[in-house]
Order: sequence, then C-alpha cells, then structure tokens
Amino acid sequence: MGTVTIGVSIAVPEPHGSQLQQLRAGFGDAAAHGIPTHVTLLPPTEVDGGALPAVEAHLAEVAARGRPFPMRLSGTGTFRPLSPVVFVQVVEGASACSWLQKRVRDASGPVARELQFPYHPHVTVAHGIEEAAMDRAYEELSDYAAQWSCTGFALYEQGPDGVWRKLREFPFGSATVPPQAGRVESGSLPGR
Repeated sequence: MGTVTIGVSIAVPEPHGSQLQQLRAGFGDAAAHGIPTHVTLLPPTEVDGGALPAVEAHLAEVAARGRPFPMRLSGTGTFRPLSPVVFVQVVEGASACSWLQKRVRDASGPVARELQFPYHPHVTVAHGIEEAAMDRAYEELSDYAAQWSCTGFALYEQGPDGVWRKLREFPFGSATVPPQAGRVESGSLPGR
C-alpha cells in the first residue's frame, strides 16, 4: 500500500480558522491554503498506509480518555532564529494540548516518535517567508485573540499535492475504545 504522511491536530474553528488562513496567505505564505488552521498534536509523520486502522484505533482510545477544555489564543510569538515561524500563542489550553500530544505519540502506540523541538502548542501564521513579511505578521497579529471550547481533535493526511485533508474526527469522551486496547493510563486530561 505504501507510506502516507499523516498529522493529528486540533482545528481552529470558524470564523477564526478561515480568518487566520487568509491572513497567513496575505503575508505571502504559499502553503497557507493547503494547511487548515490548527494546533499540532502530531507533526507530519510517515506511516505505512496499512497501519491507518491501528492509528485510528489508538486515536479513538486517546480521545475516549479526554474531555472538553477551554482554548484561548492571544498575541504572537516566534521561533526565530531557530526556526522561521511566527505564530499566535495558545495562552489557555496549552497543558491539555501537551497532555494530548504525549498520549498520541505514546511509545506503545502506532505513531510513537521523538520531536525535533520541545513541544510548544501554537497556531502558525507565517512559515519560511521573507523576514519583512514575518515581522509584519508578528506585528499585525500582536493583539489577536480568539477562544472556544476544544471538544476533540482530528487525523489528517497530506495528499501528493501538498494539501492536508481531514480523514476523521475524534470527539472527546464519546469514542469507542477497541477491546484490544485495554491498556490503563495514569493521569487524566487536565482541563478547566
């Protein structure tokens, strides 16, 4: 079946998602329209296409143990000079995002992997563009704010055209845990 590139993320809901996507495109980020606005839980990861059912079962198990939590974005940040990224900061919900991403990448699961950089939940608004445009994104969104209740996450696949498409959503608490997944995890999702 070959390999596929997947990612797991929390979608930024409307109208905020489209607004940030349009702004990202306006800063000159050519990838903006192929990447739904999101907070990453699992960065782009290659897996065997035949492993997708196991990945979905694992994600359903993670979601079943989660519960809704408040998410709030406010202001901007950057990873420069280490990485050419400007982002909107996650100022509420970061600890819950961290909890989720650790479980998604759990060493006993089908998408266990190390990260290139320490996990820092954020919403990218400029990546790999001219420095002046990065500065403009940083300044123009410095007073940006949005909030919502996060009720789950989704699995995405990157197509050959570079566009990320949603394969499946995983709402918190309502997913059915497969019988073979009877693993017990310590701790519960930090929330409110």
